Amino acid sequence: MTPVHNPQHDQRTAKVKRIWALVKKEARQITRDPSSIAVGIGLPVVLILLFGYGLSLDVKNVPVAVVLEDASPDAAELASTFQLSSYFQARLVTSMVEAQELILARQVEGIVRIRPDFSRQMRSGDAEVQLVVHGTDANRARIIQGYAQGMVAQWTARRWAEGHDVASGPVVVRDRIWFNEANESRYFLVPGLIVLVITLNGALLTALVVAREWERGTLEALFVTPVRAGEILLSKIIPYFGLGVFGLTLCMLAAKFLFHVPFRGSLWALSGGSLLYLLVALGLGLFISSAVKSQFVAGQIILTVAFIPALLLSGFIYDVNSLPMSIRFVTYLFPVRYYVALLQTVLLAGDVWAVILPNVTMLAGMAALLFILTQRATKKQLD
Repeated sequence: MTPVHNPQHDQRTAKVKRIWALVKKEARQITRDPSSIAVGIGLPVVLILLFGYGLSLDVKNVPVAVVLEDASPDAAELASTFQLSSYFQARLVTSMVEAQELILARQVEGIVRIRPDFSRQMRSGDAEVQLVVHGTDANRARIIQGYAQGMVAQWTARRWAEGHDVASGPVVVRDRIWFNEANESRYFLVPGLIVLVITLNGALLTALVVAREWERGTLEALFVTPVRAGEILLSKIIPYFGLGVFGLTLCMLAAKFLFHVPFRGSLWALSGGSLLYLLVALGLGLFISSAVKSQFVAGQIILTVAFIPALLLSGFIYDVNSLPMSIRFVTYLFPVRYYVALLQTVLLAGDVWAVILPNVTMLAGMAALLFILTQRATKKQLD
């Protein structure tokens, strides 16, 4: 018996074959394009690790200086309570002057002062402990205050439970916030927002613009001219540097006159550090676009290595000291961490050179390194 020919079946079969042929073509294209594999596989892995470890609202390992001015066993026992706590990294010092130098240099975030007459005050029932907290991050300062007050309260309760001769009154914590006496959160948030604006204005714009020129072939047209690679890079940097300076000026004026953020440092320190970071952002965008030559891939890389670290790993929103040690080490690879520390210090604390100079040095080194790498990646020839 002759089989009945079905034209619709043949059409469906041909359609499936065409689709399968296109799928195989796209699959081969993916295997030939490492950037697609990096975006499809590498980017999700990087993002889940960054968000998983970077998003932490816990406050732990807070570095504090414990000024032990009383040599009595009671004072030593209270100091050891901070040393043994998982919430604090206590550093014993003997003078308030030394502790003030540490908090200005951002080596500690608070000072716990046990005065020379602490033991006598305990016997009279009016013992006090002085607490000074670095207030650039208003929310974190409030949390540190609560932790310190809780530590002293637990120590007092434990002594009562053990039957020690403690007067009826508890040990009082007299706290004070430095550099942000009003405890305003915008004093901490606005400098961080300035960092995000400069990061986007510098890295993202230059990366997309140069990558677009690679895609359109306009840069290849320049390669047949006597213009050198370094001259091409300078022609890209100067206009966007001017645009970034204009945006930076608007941000600073808004911070001062709209949000009333204090400005306690010098204009030279603020300008020098900000211009260096702007150069780093521009250099990062140029390097990425010169290396990948694709707008889509350049945008994804900028999102991963610039914007997300600026949001999560810079200390802008989440405290770096609360991160795992391995992630904390990674934060030193991102320039945004140095600029956040510099900007918050200059605006809120003043010209603390122990903080400014190391951060400026790192930014200058990163800017030079990025421009050297970009010049090498921009070859005056067709690939």
